[in-house]
Amino acid sequence: MKIKKILVANRGEIALRVLKTAKEMGIKVVTVFADDDRNLPHALYADESYSLGSGALHDTYLNKAKLIEVTKKCGADAIHPGYGFLSENEEFARMVEAAGVVFIGPTPESIVLMGDKIGSKNALEKIHIPLTPGYHGDDQSEDTLAREAKKIGYPVLIKASAGGGGKGMRIVHQDSELLEAIRGAKSEGLKSFSSDRVLVEKYVSNPRHIEVQLMSDTHGNHLHFFERECSIQRRYQKVVEETPAPNMSQELRLRICKTAVEIARGINYRGAGTVEFIMAQDGSFYFMEMNTRLQVEHPVTEMVTGHDLVKYQILVAQGDRLPVQQTEIEQKGSAIECRIYAEDPDQNFMPSIGRIERIGTPSLRDVRLDCGFLDGTEVGVNYDPMLAKLVVWGETRDLAITKSIHSLNEVLFLGVKTNRDYLKRILAHPQFVAGKTHTHFIPDHKNELGPRSLTDQDRADLMAALIFSERRGTSVTSAQSTTFSNPWTALAGFRN
Repeated sequence: MKIKKILVANRGEIALRVLKTAKEMGIKVVTVFADDDRNLPHALYADESYSLGSGALHDTYLNKAKLIEVTKKCGADAIHPGYGFLSENEEFARMVEAAGVVFIGPTPESIVLMGDKIGSKNALEKIHIPLTPGYHGDDQSEDTLAREAKKIGYPVLIKASAGGGGKGMRIVHQDSELLEAIRGAKSEGLKSFSSDRVLVEKYVSNPRHIEVQLMSDTHGNHLHFFERECSIQRRYQKVVEETPAPNMSQELRLRICKTAVEIARGINYRGAGTVEFIMAQDGSFYFMEMNTRLQVEHPVTEMVTGHDLVKYQILVAQGDRLPVQQTEIEQKGSAIECRIYAEDPDQNFMPSIGRIERIGTPSLRDVRLDCGFLDGTEVGVNYDPMLAKLVVWGETRDLAITKSIHSLNEVLFLGVKTNRDYLKRILAHPQFVAGKTHTHFIPDHKNELGPRSLTDQDRADLMAALIFSERRGTSVTSAQSTTFSNPWTALAGFRN
């Protein structure tokens, strides 16, 4: 069946990202919004948009029944969950299918299998996928977990089986830390994911985080779109991503991509997915987990391959074959994504809230700003602090770095404190420039990435921001205010 109308069960930049491709394909799009989001572009840009009311997340964007109700009301024949929220919720996927609506994502069975770190490792062990040495058995007693940890050898990683985003994870260096770490991981896993099952893995020192973008259709085609380097992280949350991964041989690149394809084929996967690997300094790599959704960092892959991953998601969901073969997918140039957060890195990453007076627009070619906000909209504390993703392509990695730093200076986000300067420090660090990255890069270079003295340019920018902010605060007319609620004028400077 051909999909004619899609409801996007998400908000912000990812909702806009899906809307753009759907509209280009001639598909009508429907968005939903919590009442505090009614002036954001995703609520203005669609063919139709419906309020989910107000309240906590479980009353709005996580309200499965309400989302199904809106889908039936508007006559959408498919739901795209974006990332986060309900994108990897097996119950929601089943509810969507039970309602006779297409779920643009993997099967519920794949979500369940790959969402359980223990279950996924057991399944992949059978098809001989390299796994990090460790214990992922059913016996969850403290004595057994302690015995297995000692057998593996320190340091070890205690990890909540159903976890993600760094929650329910503890690094243990010696016996005296073990029981507290086990109990802490179990408690956090139960609180965050309703499960206290944990696994124990060998902790790889100074590893790289390498992931592979996959796409599978229902006709037996499983393709990779090469790898991404996601090692620049803070507390297990990605900050900067890039592709191709630096300092990686082509032989190793193809080997890790082939392994990811074997996983997709081995579990008969459907749709977009990302296999994440831990890579040791010697080039050995181990399966870590699979995210059964579109990743936040998917734009860098699109930049270097030229393929629209959302379009392929929609084609697969409506039963089509993927319109490309593996030999036609190539990497060209280099792409970097910087996540712009509303937080102050120089004040222990304190969250920032307020009114965005002006965002700014990148001026260079091959630069895209995926952003879910407009000038004049408010940033609160109810959602993830990510404001935007700056995605830059260059013919070389060095050029991509230079263009990224330049473009970070252009996307101002005046009115709220962001991590833009912090991102520039990362990109300019000699070790990053040399491609010598690993998951401990940020803590290892904490002092070097700290605040620095203001330059004359910094002072000029601050003075300009202050003057602009004061003028906006005293001279905003009713006509200007109307601009923020008009989707066509408000989107004039929007790039996605």
